[in-house]
Amino acid sequence: MNTPGFNIAAVERDTGLSKDVLRVWERRYGFPAPARDDHGERIYPAEQVERLRLVKRLMDAGHRPGKLLATPTEELNALAPRRPVAPGAVSGTDAATELGELMSLIKQHDGAAYQQAMQQRLARQGLGRFVQDTVAPLTRQVGAAWEEGSVEVFEEHLFTELTKRVLRQAIASLPGGKRSPRIILTSVPDEPHVLGLLMAEALFALEGAECIPLGTQMPLLEIARATSAHRADIVALSFSVAFPQRQIPGLLQQLRMVLPAEAALWAGGGGVRRLPEIPGVELLASLEDSLAALEAWRRKQV
Repeated sequence: MNTPGFNIAAVERDTGLSKDVLRVWERRYGFPAPARDDHGERIYPAEQVERLRLVKRLMDAGHRPGKLLATPTEELNALAPRRPVAPGAVSGTDAATELGELMSLIKQHDGAAYQQAMQQRLARQGLGRFVQDTVAPLTRQVGAAWEEGSVEVFEEHLFTELTKRVLRQAIASLPGGKRSPRIILTSVPDEPHVLGLLMAEALFALEGAECIPLGTQMPLLEIARATSAHRADIVALSFSVAFPQRQIPGLLQQLRMVLPAEAALWAGGGGVRRLPEIPGVELLASLEDSLAALEAWRRKQV
């Protein structure tokens, strides 16, 4: 009897893990380990899809992906009852409805109600889930609406400014103390979008990193000087889908040349999703990739 298999698009729909994350995990952790069909396309066995569902559920409950992927399935099953998804989690349909309601508040120009609703979601979800389950998909939704012309420029700016305010307040409330690694977060000239940086900062700070935010549009030599001055371990850049993709590899190669050799260079955001590999640069197409990269960096130090 043939063992059922699933292509990568079906696995993405079934597990909630993006294609980019599945490929990164395959390369970095050796799991999942799909077979290939006659056309060279990935085919995932059913048992691997079930394990991926379990990993995603435990990630939603706060576990780190790198550790989960190294844990036997029997131990993952034992973890699941003790670490359920936080109360207040909603179905995909309900989540889409709630995001639509937030969009409606922006379209109604009701900034106070939008900010109150976002604060309520932050309190209910916690900062990690708030970033990944509310801010990230809402940002994509607003961006798509702007491209379609269904959101005005001033409405997109209202969304951005109010969301920045909520994220910065949440980041400022996190505990201080000695933290590692030291991560500089910024963007290159002509890249003014800051929400991606703030989302990454929130998740990195939750994972115990010391984040050094430099804002946007920093000259490359200034990024290098700041890296040396702060003795930073990592430089993390954000590229939005609006940034000209053809310019990104050259900019990253130039920056890699002027950075200290020991400093890692990460580039994330929608703008890097389709880029080929660049020597000396870690390309992070999603927030999940960013957390996986942080986990991998720490393992190398040990």
